[in-house]
Amino acid sequence: MTNRSYQSWAGYPVVNHEARKMNWQTDSLPLEGSDGKSFLPYGNGRSYGDVCLNDGGIVIDCRGLNHFIEFDAEHGVLRCEAGVTLQEILHFTVPKGWFLSVTPGTQFVTVGGAIANDVHGKNHHKAGTFGQHVNRFELLRSDGSRRICSADENSEWYQATIGGLGLTGVITWAEIRLRPVKSALIDQEVIRYSNLAEFFEIARASDQDYEHTVAWIDCLAQGDQLGRGLFIRGNYSDTVQNSSIRQPKFNLTVPVEPPFTLINSMTLKMFNTVYYNKQRKVQTKGQVHYKPFFYPLDAIYQWNRIYGSKGFFQYQCALPVEQMEDAMREILERISSTGLGSFLTVLKLFGDKPSPGLLSFPMPGATLALDFPNYGQKTLDLLNQLDEVTRSVGGRVNPSKDARMSSADFQLHFTNWRKMEDYIDPRISSSFWRRVTAES
Repeated sequence: MTNRSYQSWAGYPVVNHEARKMNWQTDSLPLEGSDGKSFLPYGNGRSYGDVCLNDGGIVIDCRGLNHFIEFDAEHGVLRCEAGVTLQEILHFTVPKGWFLSVTPGTQFVTVGGAIANDVHGKNHHKAGTFGQHVNRFELLRSDGSRRICSADENSEWYQATIGGLGLTGVITWAEIRLRPVKSALIDQEVIRYSNLAEFFEIARASDQDYEHTVAWIDCLAQGDQLGRGLFIRGNYSDTVQNSSIRQPKFNLTVPVEPPFTLINSMTLKMFNTVYYNKQRKVQTKGQVHYKPFFYPLDAIYQWNRIYGSKGFFQYQCALPVEQMEDAMREILERISSTGLGSFLTVLKLFGDKPSPGLLSFPMPGATLALDFPNYGQKTLDLLNQLDEVTRSVGGRVNPSKDARMSSADFQLHFTNWRKMEDYIDPRISSSFWRRVTAES
């Protein structure tokens, strides 16, 4: 029977697997009576593709590992169980003057999931990936053995587990380094720009002085306006200029999942035009709370339901520095020509901060992330076209957001995949890993 509570955030593919729970009182993995089935650690289900799915097997729900263990308030070092979410960390540490060194676009991911997918944020050019700020963690294997892993102790397991997609074992707890902040506010600037060339000009100029940079783009724009959008950059506020700014309440929700997607070419064109022109001035400055700056979509609970019962595909590629401008232009031209636009289209530059993980996604260059409603083969054909461009310039597709990458492309993009196999727990598997390591 399909368990709808343990699927991916994008709702595709829908699989059949059994779910079992693990909590802080559990001294071993809950695998009794599993008849030798494979299992997979499962965090908060915010992965978009099938890295969190194990069709025909078992997923181990690790949200019960949700305790804080130790906090060094002087140096900003937190040790907590792997099921703690980033939201829970921020609620605890921001009032004490500490923030996550790296955060993705949602606060509803677990620490274990952030490590397993080696997530990145708007500050990759300054801070790299989440895994670069993990001091150590405990890894529980299916044979009951436990390893403390760090850059100096069991370093090969440390490298395999960061970005290892949950395949090396269950992370039970982790120790992470935070960064100091003086408030919960961000000094934000928003620049309306006209085309892709202007984006790259602003992005290069911003990376030196701004810790966080990202752009929303209108992926349906064409011609001289191809790649137009809003460039958002910000730094943590040193002083509170507006004491009336309060933490926003996120209480909107999409109550039901419609049988069809609410995102189509007409609604997208209307939304993109309104959103691009919402800012009358070319540039605005102000202070905002960190939540709308880092987590705008978290303001709407269950926003993934707007894509309907067939779900959606998220596609994120990274393109190397030398070819990124021409390749990005070709990708956007292919998308705009089909009319299959993306509701959320995010573009930013990656820095040259190497991650310790064997399968980490970021590379120096540019990255583009898009959400496409699942229209079946029509959508898959477009994604195959985007793969073709990415492949041709030596780029790569993000595994933690993928649901359909070919095994040939995965093995081309991530040449360490065979080395990774040496560290995979013999009882752990995932729908993703079986798919991308199959014979081409």
